[in-house]
Amino acid sequence: MIRPVHIEDAQSLLNIYNYYVINTAVTFDIEPITLKTFIKKLNVLKKDYPFIVFEENNTILGYAYGSRFRPKPAYDYVVESTVYVKYDTHGRQIGTQLYAELLKLLKKENFHTVLGVLTIPNDASIKLHERFGFKQVANLKEVGLKFGKWLDVGIWQLKLT
Repeated sequence: MIRPVHIEDAQSLLNIYNYYVINTAVTFDIEPITLKTFIKKLNVLKKDYPFIVFEENNTILGYAYGSRFRPKPAYDYVVESTVYVKYDTHGRQIGTQLYAELLKLLKKENFHTVLGVLTIPNDASIKLHERFGFKQVANLKEVGLKFGKWLDVGIWQLKLT
């Protein structure tokens, strides 16, 4: 089931996220995040943006949220989307279900544009975004250094209104 996040979910969410920090380049965090830091981030995000989890048999298998794209007021109706799925549950359409619900919530809250900011290459995430109608609008070359390798970032955009 998909439901709103609760602060008690923080450790489960952090476990999902830190797997990607340690083992992949999909996030540009280099070191695992602490629970204290993650709880602070969770509280800030859920105050202003939708933050949802996918739970099955009392286990969180993924989460999605919106966040501020840039701090200037002209960007108030633009939101960056984030979806993470537990690494061993890929292929079960959890990310698709989370994204569908997140987009509904963002539209309901009158956001105009959603941006997916993806480390490239990342075929699964590209397919997920394009399934929902996102179009690639930027490709930033060699903007992140992780695991000793320069990585590109692509930006996918979806207009909600």
